[in-house]
Amino acid sequence: MSSELYHVGATTLCPHAGNASTISSNTRVKVSGMAVATLSDVTMVAGCTFTLAAGPTPQPCVKVQWLTPATRVKVMGNPVLLKTSTGLCLSAAQIPQGPPNVVAAQIRAKGT
Repeated sequence: MSSELYHVGATTLCPHAGNASTISSNTRVKVSGMAVATLSDVTMVAGCTFTLAAGPTPQPCVKVQWLTPATRVKVMGNPVLLKTSTGLCLSAAQIPQGPPNVVAAQIRAKGT
């Protein structure tokens, strides 16, 4: 099933409403004037305020590890990410915190 291509300007939130932003190494393919994100790119989270109840120990999300990229579309040999790609937000201690939520992405280019 096809979905919109994920790009560096897409609005993505961690499960605790922290903002995620992608840093892409892709310099060739752009959608809506922004680089298409690939599986090898880094997605960092800022502004997550998650704290464990027992403690209280801060465990904010700091990065997203993407798990399911597109199967047919690649940029510079790397599979691209889709709006529907699944991922996992991780704390600094690599503790899984939940899936990211892609709120908004470009709507013109799609892939599978």
